[in-house]
Amino acid sequence: MSPVSRRAPSASADVNAVMRRLARAIEGLELPAVEKISEAQEESPFQVLIATLLSARTQDATTLAASTRLFAVAATPEAMVKLPIRTIERLIYPVSFYRNKARHVKATARMLLDEYGGAVPATMEALTKLPGVGRKTANLVMILSFKSQQNICVDIHVHRISNRLGWVRTDTPEETEQALYRAIPQKWWALINLYLVTWGQNVCRPLRPRCDGCAIADLCPRIEVAR
Repeated sequence: MSPVSRRAPSASADVNAVMRRLARAIEGLELPAVEKISEAQEESPFQVLIATLLSARTQDATTLAASTRLFAVAATPEAMVKLPIRTIERLIYPVSFYRNKARHVKATARMLLDEYGGAVPATMEALTKLPGVGRKTANLVMILSFKSQQNICVDIHVHRISNRLGWVRTDTPEETEQALYRAIPQKWWALINLYLVTWGQNVCRPLRPRCDGCAIADLCPRIEVAR
């Protein structure tokens, strides 16, 4: 993938100052669903992988409930491949595209058993070959389960807020990931998803962001924020 970024923003929030403030500001806020699952399951790579796969275009509360139901029945690849796809569908409903995701979940578990001895591979190349696994999922697994400091996970919240802050000027999350590698210090790469997703879900929302009282309001140029 070639990095793509439009013209440099006219104003840009200081990365270090923003991230230091957000580190304090997110304390006590609701964590993203996959972060909760990672903590509860001691960073189980398989469960982080499957939960992140389920989370695409799905609200966090739905992802957490669906993942909890699924892992109560099948917490390992060995157990997952034994489940009929209809059972997986029932357990993960109502996540978006639940039928497609159920097939991906079972196919991923089968591939892990057949090609990796039941273990989740620890490379981006191998992870993105798994059914239904894109860069966002693979990056988050690398960060949460394998403690990588070399990856940035970008979802819609990270994409939106990075552009609002003026750190990047991009059109898609994929472009944002590549641009952020150049735009922010590496010490923040593994943390940016946690900080910006938590802030995006609670404060810096897509519509009507809560700018009044925002912990970083004085640092943010509010690019393309109309009100």
